[in-house]
Amino acid sequence: MSSEAVTTVSTEIGGSDISFETGRMAKQAGGAVVVRQGDTMVLCTATVGNLRDVDFLPLTVDVEERMYAAGKIPGSFFKREGRSGEKGTLTARMIDRPIRPLFPKGWHYETQLVAMPLSVDHVHPYDILAMNGASAALMISPVPLPTPVGAVRIGKVDGSFVINPEEESLLEGCELDLVVAGTDEAILMVEAGASEITEAEVLDALDIAHAEIKKLCALQRELAEKAGKEKLVIEAPPSVDDLVDQIKASHGSDLDAATQVEDKLERQDATAAVEEAVIAQYAGPEEAEDYAEKRAAAASAFAKLEKSVIRTRIAVDKKRPDGRSADEIRPISIEVGVAPRTHGSALFTRGQTQALSVASLGTLKEEMRLDTLGLEKQRFYWHHYNFPPFSVGEAGFMRGPKRRDIGHGALAERALVPVVPSTEDFPYTIRVVSDILESNGSSSMASVCGSSLSLMDAGVPIKAAVAGIAMGLIKEGDDYIVLTDIAGVEDHLGDMDFKVAGTSEGITALQMDIKITGVTFDILRDALSQARDARLNILGQMNDVISGPNEEMSPYAPRIMQLQIDPSQIGLLIGKGGETIRGLAEEFESQIDVNDDGQVLIYSSNGELGEALKDRIESMMKEIEVGDEFTGKVVKTTTFGAFIELTKGTDGLLHISNVLPGERVENVEDVLSRGDEIEVRVFEVDRERGRIGLRRAEDPSVAGKSAEELAAAAASGNGGGSRERRGGDRGGRSRRPRHRRGEDRD
Repeated sequence: MSSEAVTTVSTEIGGSDISFETGRMAKQAGGAVVVRQGDTMVLCTATVGNLRDVDFLPLTVDVEERMYAAGKIPGSFFKREGRSGEKGTLTARMIDRPIRPLFPKGWHYETQLVAMPLSVDHVHPYDILAMNGASAALMISPVPLPTPVGAVRIGKVDGSFVINPEEESLLEGCELDLVVAGTDEAILMVEAGASEITEAEVLDALDIAHAEIKKLCALQRELAEKAGKEKLVIEAPPSVDDLVDQIKASHGSDLDAATQVEDKLERQDATAAVEEAVIAQYAGPEEAEDYAEKRAAAASAFAKLEKSVIRTRIAVDKKRPDGRSADEIRPISIEVGVAPRTHGSALFTRGQTQALSVASLGTLKEEMRLDTLGLEKQRFYWHHYNFPPFSVGEAGFMRGPKRRDIGHGALAERALVPVVPSTEDFPYTIRVVSDILESNGSSSMASVCGSSLSLMDAGVPIKAAVAGIAMGLIKEGDDYIVLTDIAGVEDHLGDMDFKVAGTSEGITALQMDIKITGVTFDILRDALSQARDARLNILGQMNDVISGPNEEMSPYAPRIMQLQIDPSQIGLLIGKGGETIRGLAEEFESQIDVNDDGQVLIYSSNGELGEALKDRIESMMKEIEVGDEFTGKVVKTTTFGAFIELTKGTDGLLHISNVLPGERVENVEDVLSRGDEIEVRVFEVDRERGRIGLRRAEDPSVAGKSAEELAAAAASGNGGGSRERRGGDRGGRSRRPRHRRGEDRD
């Protein structure tokens, strides 16, 4: 290919063109492609490094978000991009998972895939383009990838499936967000979030997606034909089949027995003992020159035999390592409220997998603020997943979340999002943390169950309980078996890891990785049906422990209350220079927020104080009616009576003739002083003149009488000459404020 040649190919996907271009940017990379849809552009590179003497695939995938792509400056202190954010990490995982199984056996060159968004139009999400671009970069690079991988997103908007829906629709009212990656022949990866969608709809969406994937694969082949580089030739690893046969003859029965031990750790120890015996016999003396080579060959042959023995036993003989039937779930144990000082907690144990999930509630000001390339700016519910090394009996460094932790946390979060209430219905920020305390497969689905339980324990009014189950597949020739609730060894040696989470009504999250190309839609249909049965079983066991959200929240959880006031009364609540709202906050040891629409949020660590504050604000905003009773404070005395503060900003007049019921008073101050609190009842309200007439609550003329009787008495002229005093010392002038935005509010 000429250094100056630029090659571009394009196709239409879902009503919009997607193009691949190479030869203009990053020409020293092994393969470089700019993939574009609309004004979203992503540079994807595939570069081959040194050959390493390792027994694994040295592949790394990095997604480098650049804030300039969206015309933004990073919000960090250093104003520079740091480590990849959650979106970049999740996109890197979606690139890696379908591509990794396609690398040829024996490929030990350091290989790096980099995706860098150059421009983001907030219409076409960059993640799908990055997935396609990474595969296209590999196709034109020296890496001998046997087939391209295409990726599309299927959304369900207003009841209809949409191919590659616009980013805004994914945030607003999207019933399904399904990312699918695959080859011409088969689907390799699925990642989805949904609003309780049915299994049949998932299969329909996968069918639609695969048709578009075939078009993207054909486009990448076209690009490779026009601009591809010569592929590296690698030697196939030496065959160890003869050694496998020898080991099977000498140690096959021991290996067969060791791999059928039910307990995970005991099975690992028994298998390791057989492996040591095999290496001791077939590697020869350690001082021999060829010991390392023979040891590696013996270890490789043993691993191959172990895989074959376990897979054949499961797929052909229908016997799982721990003795369960294909659709049997491991024993489940559930506890809630295990951590007393937390807001909500649950301990979910399934077999030898155990998750401790804890829910924490905070104010809306504690939301997660997002500094990303996407449209989402804040998040009020999120889930974190931690996988400490002790959970599998190992010692290791704990230096923050790994990519796997981030991915599993995002999956559990996605599973719960459809049932978590909105901030309008439940004005809290919610964080759930799942710590995996023990693991033998399906820990992410255990965290889904634990999170649902902890939210209900915290009193969060979720729509429905959510449970998750991991399905597996072992396929040997024409024999196959779909496995429910896969254990670690079945995941490691199996052909499929299919995680399904949802409610009793439908699916809320999916994640599927397939290592072979022979998975048919019939197998997927069987897996989804089997997963639904398992999910309903688990939900039933969860319901036996806690059938719904607790009515009472933890005493250690903050109390957040909300009420609505007339926007015209905001000034009355705030007061001059904020005096009133600050005074209320101090008096009730709470925080008060009010927005321009009149929504008032009260944050209090004490439920009683919060309720009292809410009652006070409601009484302040309430129109004074005849018959209302108040404990009022004397704010001014005059020759004709005393002004009593009924609510903040509203006073009524207790006429001198009513200061002492049935007695004549010459001087008001002989009976009442400023600051005194007395029980009064409203006798008269004259809104036109702004007057409120009061009498002592114990006055026989008002005590025990209905509001209608009092109103009739006031109309007959027995009101006592009362008036509403508003506005400091200005006699009977109205004190209720008429405020304007931007002015001091009294």
